[in-house]
Amino acid sequence: MLDISPVLLLSSGIIFLLVVARLNSCLFKPLLKHMDDRSESIKRDLDNAKSNSANVDGMLAEANDVIAAAKREAAAIREKAYNEAKQSADVKLANAKANLEVKTEEFGNSLQEETKALKDSLVASMPQFNESLKAKLSSI
Repeated sequence: MLDISPVLLLSSGIIFLLVVARLNSCLFKPLLKHMDDRSESIKRDLDNAKSNSANVDGMLAEANDVIAAAKREAAAIREKAYNEAKQSADVKLANAKANLEVKTEEFGNSLQEETKALKDSLVASMPQFNESLKAKLSSI
């Protein structure tokens, strides 16, 4: 009924084993190697990403420290400028007050001199006023 040819069976087995060996060396081994390399690459990239994340956190902390230091320095510079401006304004104000006091004193002195001169002129012209007053009174 069924004729099984041992030569044909043996040659089919050998061809099958040769095909499996050839596929193993040309297809399966490179494919498995590629899959292992890819897994290793993904693992390495994940480790790098974690270390980069740690580096980024460190850099953020450093940047925040630099910003805080810059804010403190800016506040110190602003305070120094404010104090210098205040001192300068105080000096100018003191100079202006001194000038005003000197001018006020000069004005008071000149006013006293003018008052004295006016009194002297009035006293000098008093006899004329008296005479003119007598003349007006006598004409009434």
